[in-house]
Amino acid sequence: MTAEQAATTGHWPTGTPILWRYRANGATYPHICRPVTVVRDTPELLAAWLAPGTLCVRPELADGTPVHREPLTTRYTKPRRAAFTRWFGMGVLKLARPQEPWSVWLFWDRGWRFKNYYVNLEEPRLRWPGGIDSEDHFLDLEVSPDGRWEWRDEDEFAEAQRAGLMDAKQAERVREAGERAVAAVRTWGSPFADGWDRWRPDPHWAVPELPDDWDRPPSGGAAPRSTCPHPPPGAP
Repeated sequence: MTAEQAATTGHWPTGTPILWRYRANGATYPHICRPVTVVRDTPELLAAWLAPGTLCVRPELADGTPVHREPLTTRYTKPRRAAFTRWFGMGVLKLARPQEPWSVWLFWDRGWRFKNYYVNLEEPRLRWPGGIDSEDHFLDLEVSPDGRWEWRDEDEFAEAQRAGLMDAKQAERVREAGERAVAAVRTWGSPFADGWDRWRPDPHWAVPELPDDWDRPPSGGAAPRSTCPHPPPGAP
């Protein structure tokens, strides 16, 4: 069953491939796209598995420099393009609750040794027939299995404001959302106490494919091809 077919039922059955996308900040088009497999989809939670080897879309600078290697002062001002790369290492389990301004990601080391949780602050996700869309808010939390936590990417959060990608009011809302996420960690409620660190993917699941129209608008219509080029034949 495709994501579009499953969407007519209101929720995607376990095993359905969907797209987990992020819009460019302040834009309407996606610049990050990760094909994932639905683990659970209920009114309370969407859980999805990003498998190793999945062909994904991420931004890079127009000259091919990875974004994280560009000095922070010019990271958000230089022109970008879409890059197509396969997810390496272990996979990632992503958990998102409706209307919550973050998602929780679980990481493992080899041998399924649980490594950490990662709280990604973001816009509440927009559901559409093919998947979900959000917008990243730069600031994050890293949470260890024993509940210790620390802020991540505070420098990027500050630089995004200086670069005009986030105004003061939005930055205040994001920081408030981060504090609510910290409170959720401290109380160790859902999803941290739900046993997801012991979850394992179905070995029969295929790795979802990246569709040619990965950047299509959630409402239908033509995608902005000039800003989101497609992978060349045989892309790695």
